Amino acid sequence: MPGRVARAGRSSANSTVSRKTSTQQLKSAGRNSSPTTDVPDEGANTSLRRAICTVFGDAQRSTAGHRKLVISLRKIQEQCAYEPVSLTKAKHQEDFEEEDFNSEVVRCVLRILPVRKAEPAGDRVVRFLGTFLNSAGGKDNQIASQSDPDSASLPETPTSRLVSQILNTLLQLLTTKDKVIRFRATQITSHIINSLDTLDDTLFHQLRYALLKRIHDKESMVRLQAVYGLGRLAAEVEDEDKGEDSDSEDDVGRGVLEKLLVVLQNDPAAEVRRNLLLNLPLTKEVLPYLLERARDSDGATRRALYARLLPALGDFRHLSLTHREKLLRWGLRDRDESVRKATARLFHERWIEDCAALPAAQAAEETEGEGEGAQKPTNQAADPSLDALLELLERIDVVNSGTEGGIALTAMGEFWDGRPDYVEYVSFPDTFWEDLNPELAFVARTFNGFCRFSKDPQYAGHRNLNTLVEEKLPEVTKFGYFLERELNKLVETMHAAATGEDEDAEEDAAQKEFIVEQLLHMALTFDYSDEVGRRKMFGLMREALALPDLPEESTRLVAEVLRLVCGEDAKGEREFCGIVLEAIAEVHDTILGEDEETAQDTSSVDESFHSATEYAEDENGDTVAKSKSKKKSGEELSPEEAEEKAVKEIMVNMKCLHIALCMLQNVGCDLEQNTHLVMMLNNLIVPAVRSQEAPIRERGLLCLGLCCLLGRNLAEENLTLFLHCFTKGHPALQTIALQIIADILITHPTLLAEPNIDASTTTEQPETNPLLKPVLKVFSKSLKSDDPSVQSTGATALSKTMLSRLITDADLLKQLVVAYFDPDTSTNAQLNQSLSYFLPVYCHSRAENAHRMVRIAPSVIAKLVVIRENLLDEADIDDDSSEGMVKLGTVGQMLLDWTDPRKIVGFAEAAGTTATADGAGETQYLLVERLLDRMNSNQVSKDEKKVLFSIIGKVHLPNGACSPDLLKECCSEVAVAYEQGLATDVTSRNVLKKLQNLLMEQMNSVMAAERGGGGAEETVLETTELPVDAGAEPTEPELEETEGDIMAGFKEGETAAAEEVDDESDVTEVQKTLRDTTLGATGFGQTTIGAPDAEGTRVVLGDGDTEMMDVDDEYTEV
Repeated sequence: MPGRVARAGRSSANSTVSRKTSTQQLKSAGRNSSPTTDVPDEGANTSLRRAICTVFGDAQRSTAGHRKLVISLRKIQEQCAYEPVSLTKAKHQEDFEEEDFNSEVVRCVLRILPVRKAEPAGDRVVRFLGTFLNSAGGKDNQIASQSDPDSASLPETPTSRLVSQILNTLLQLLTTKDKVIRFRATQITSHIINSLDTLDDTLFHQLRYALLKRIHDKESMVRLQAVYGLGRLAAEVEDEDKGEDSDSEDDVGRGVLEKLLVVLQNDPAAEVRRNLLLNLPLTKEVLPYLLERARDSDGATRRALYARLLPALGDFRHLSLTHREKLLRWGLRDRDESVRKATARLFHERWIEDCAALPAAQAAEETEGEGEGAQKPTNQAADPSLDALLELLERIDVVNSGTEGGIALTAMGEFWDGRPDYVEYVSFPDTFWEDLNPELAFVARTFNGFCRFSKDPQYAGHRNLNTLVEEKLPEVTKFGYFLERELNKLVETMHAAATGEDEDAEEDAAQKEFIVEQLLHMALTFDYSDEVGRRKMFGLMREALALPDLPEESTRLVAEVLRLVCGEDAKGEREFCGIVLEAIAEVHDTILGEDEETAQDTSSVDESFHSATEYAEDENGDTVAKSKSKKKSGEELSPEEAEEKAVKEIMVNMKCLHIALCMLQNVGCDLEQNTHLVMMLNNLIVPAVRSQEAPIRERGLLCLGLCCLLGRNLAEENLTLFLHCFTKGHPALQTIALQIIADILITHPTLLAEPNIDASTTTEQPETNPLLKPVLKVFSKSLKSDDPSVQSTGATALSKTMLSRLITDADLLKQLVVAYFDPDTSTNAQLNQSLSYFLPVYCHSRAENAHRMVRIAPSVIAKLVVIRENLLDEADIDDDSSEGMVKLGTVGQMLLDWTDPRKIVGFAEAAGTTATADGAGETQYLLVERLLDRMNSNQVSKDEKKVLFSIIGKVHLPNGACSPDLLKECCSEVAVAYEQGLATDVTSRNVLKKLQNLLMEQMNSVMAAERGGGGAEETVLETTELPVDAGAEPTEPELEETEGDIMAGFKEGETAAAEEVDDESDVTEVQKTLRDTTLGATGFGQTTIGAPDAEGTRVVLGDGDTEMMDVDDEYTEV
């Protein structure tokens, strides 16, 4: 134990060691060694320096011996800072002061600063320094407390003075120009802050100010270390600021936590955001900002939230219900698989354990009271508990999140998959079904679904899951009685809620409805081969379908179960339709009553079967005509009674139409062959379409649309009705009409087929289908609609019909592409998502679709240029800051990607065959021709020309994939571009020159192949003149003319280009040399020129296609 503290003013003894320049530095192991610098004279190389440098030198090699090295360095510090207890030992040692020790340590710390980030030695020394200061500070505080135990203030110790000297030295280097020194200085400072428990007040404020400056450093590695240090200071700063009333001397030092939260939300570096996520204090104010990182753009940051922060947060029940639901939904539906796995692990390992903690503690108390066994380890999972599972489901609000598409279904699927002990533990005896609550019903439903649809049938150990579910769940007959009891409870609760007798009846009704839905979902998975169980479920579903108070979702599920019970064959389908019609009649009679039943005048089947159109318009063009009905005999009703009766009639019709809708969704027979469907169409659906009540009319249209899917004749007759509904209807009706039109066209594609021309008749016949024009007009109007839902529905419907090749109109395709890039639709997420999938799939599925995209590409770019200019004029902003508008360069890249022949289906299989030349291979040849034609029209702006040249410079032109005619057109367009001087800058001239060389090379290959001279290899002419052989047969006149026109055009173009760049003499000389030597040697394939033969110069091309090189703005023509 050292004695008293040595006097700080004592001077060090003179050493007899000769003075020399110290060259000892920290060794750095690694491939990227740090640059060596000349070290100035630092005094004598004393034994103290050698001892400290030895410790730091060993610390940089490995972290395994840091504990021993900390002890060694502490002994050296004690010898310098404290008076030795034994005077005999001190006689044989040199005498050094505390200042000498501090100076040598600071000297070693400075040696770390130039070490690059990639060097692991630097990180090891920083870690060692923090460990030493923490250990030494604790020992100094123990010594100080022994000497003055009553002192309330923190004593000044040798370690505190060493920390102050190190930090004061580093503070001066936090703003240096060298990024490596800035990084290391910030790293050491932040590590010391996180290693110590206390800091001097003056130094604390200086560090806070300096690190706040570094959170805006241009280097992300510096910002990372700065936020690491500020994360420790954030809580203390906030507490201090709350207690201060006076203004601070510097506002930069205030609001550390607010500044860090801004960095957390906006810093571009993912590692900075992730470091803040894991180091900010977990307070009530900060927690919402931390949970926001579940939507971070970086997958590792999202994974850190679910795998590290949330498990360390404590009991999840402290989170609000909204936060729980959002965290589960965002995590389990994340695009990154690792995030989904981390969320699933959080749910079935941490959250269930939080809920099982109380039952486990109670069980432990009971066990201790009985004196049996030992206590379970804390790190071991609690035993499965049904109460814990029910509480977990209650905490995530399973009634609202457990519906179809809810996140609770996904979460429970992951739960059963990750907890096989719960799969074995749960059981469903008869007592389980006696008093069902939503959580119990959801457990049974999800367990049944997991066991029946699990991908691993041997999941639960050696037992088969299908066998397990058959053992644990009741048979179909018993399950039918359980379901019947819950249906009766639901009807009673619905009656109580309707009368308003019980205030909590509505909430109870929602829970009972949820229970019934879960049981019906289970019924959809059962096997009805047992006749007794099938009959029980058949009768139960038949009665349930006729219940007028049954909710709509339950009615839909009942109809699906009934369809399954009736059988999948045609006989079962007819039986199903008959039962549904009986249920509709029973519901109608039950609600209205026999005395109040209104008779409707309906026409016969033959008169009203085919169309409802004749009743849709009156002479004024109204949507529907008034339905005919007999007036009620007797006295006139009062206004209140009439209104009540009208409301009841609407309820009756809506309920009956919903049942009919559920039936039509579960049948697939021919409409005209099913008398039940014909009867329902005439007596229920057609009158509903004629109704003046908007809800009834909309649901009637849905039913009529489903009927049209079952019969082509009915669809053909009523297609004009749906077109009329879109034209005259409100946005909701327009959305329904668009969906129906698209479904009809896809189901009956012959409706838009070209009419058959009868040559025997002399009357005039239409050349196109009369339905085509109004259908195209409807889709065009939908894309221009102001309502986002109508616009997105129209785009989705049009996408489906175009993928089905029902509509091939190029103008509609252009409208879709423009709508995709239009800033006005940037907020329509549904539209953007639909088109993001449709456009690449459409272009890459067929070569003809890609050609269609090529034909509209120039007009699309021109239209977007106009939109951008108008946007800039209206907003009065700079070109680079056009809000909501995609950059034109990005548009060009996407058009280039959509028309890439290598991505078209069948291109790779047909490479090198005639199919490539006739189809996908010439896609971007056509694009080049169209873009050059657009530029040659002298109607393009500077911005548009720049985009067009950037597209041309990156096209892929495969060898032998283009027809001679199209190749000639491309060459002609290049020649015209040279004549008009379109290439006004170096970049565009490079693009045009490379394109010219490539096209001439391929043209020569085509002409050589036509002559039959090249064999398996390509033949390229040595000069621009065709060699003439006196004994050879003359070539075809078309080829001679083609060659003459192309060569003349290229010579004229090259002459014009040479005049433009007269001042660039050496560039022109190189071009002349290249032109005289060969006709093209650019591209990805390497070209080898061999000895000339009788037909010209033999050129051996490498495997693969020739592709245009990317040309950027800094490219210089060679």
